[in-house]
Amino acid sequence: MITEKLADYTKDKQVVKLLSNKRSQAVGILISSLRLDMKEIQHAVVNLDNSVVDLEALQALYENRAQSDKLEKIEKHGQSSRDKESAKSLEKSEQFLYELSLILNFSERVFCILFQSTFSESICSIHHKLELLQKLCETLKNGPGIRQALGLVLAFGNYKNGGNKTQGQANGFGLDILPKLKGVKSSDSSRSLLSYIVSYYLRNFEEDAGKEQCVFPLPEPQEVFQASQMNFEDFQKDLRKLKKDLKASKIDQEAKENSLTETHKCFLETTAYFFMKPKIGEKEVSPNVFSSIWHEFSSDFKDFWKKENKLILQDRVKEAEELCRQKKGKSLYKIKPRHDFGIKAKTSMKIQTGDRRMKMSHYNNFHKFQLI
Repeated sequence: MITEKLADYTKDKQVVKLLSNKRSQAVGILISSLRLDMKEIQHAVVNLDNSVVDLEALQALYENRAQSDKLEKIEKHGQSSRDKESAKSLEKSEQFLYELSLILNFSERVFCILFQSTFSESICSIHHKLELLQKLCETLKNGPGIRQALGLVLAFGNYKNGGNKTQGQANGFGLDILPKLKGVKSSDSSRSLLSYIVSYYLRNFEEDAGKEQCVFPLPEPQEVFQASQMNFEDFQKDLRKLKKDLKASKIDQEAKENSLTETHKCFLETTAYFFMKPKIGEKEVSPNVFSSIWHEFSSDFKDFWKKENKLILQDRVKEAEELCRQKKGKSLYKIKPRHDFGIKAKTSMKIQTGDRRMKMSHYNNFHKFQLI
């Protein structure tokens, strides 16, 4: 259905094949799957209209277009057989590619359509990654929780190495130590140095410990992991490709180049802030190496953070329950006997009074009898 010409092929008609079997089969499958008329394809390409021919179909057409060497062979065959009655016709796949090439600037137009659809997405992706890396650098350099957490690492590290004059009085430490803290165990192996640091931090520096508003002091592990997958060379390659593919979008592209330069500078300042040096053979510290350390440390820190917050919450609940029991104990009161003043009560009191008088009378008589 691509064209009437392609549909008119018959079994007994002799055709010429200029493509390999594999290539011809691939183009044949494309023709069958698209179910489009060449006029529809031409309209979509010339008018930049993908309402009938969608982007996926245009992508398939662009990828399967005839390359210059094959197209040259097809055109030569057409010229040589133009005036010959017995000339063989092109095979269906070759004929399709030939008619596709007749569309004015087919490759350039389709490329522009496809690039236009992906340019904004590519720019947004680069922007998001650079923004995330900048935010991470700012948090690590200026976050108050970072300084307190690292201060505890240094303090407890010096205390642990107190007997060593060289290591027990350190003014700092390398970041590569951070992921190893969870492996440093107490004498009874009941907890790690990192879990103790987290517990100390929460109980001494965090007023909202055990509450929902308690804020995690380190960068989120997921964000640090994303940063560990970034590479400045990849950013540069992506931007160079965008620059090459879209010369008209100079403003957006230059803005992202400036952003890349600023982010790169910010990242190098952050690594220098922590006195981190590149590995042997490398010019500078990469986001992968730097962020991998922070990712492991931040993930471990957060695990113990959640556990310790849960323990603190349990302690708070116990304290609240105990306080409630104490208040209930103080509110207890003594029950005084009730005095009734009804007829029944008065009658009962008279009977009791009469009994007492009789007893006293008998008592006095008894004493008189003794005296006689």
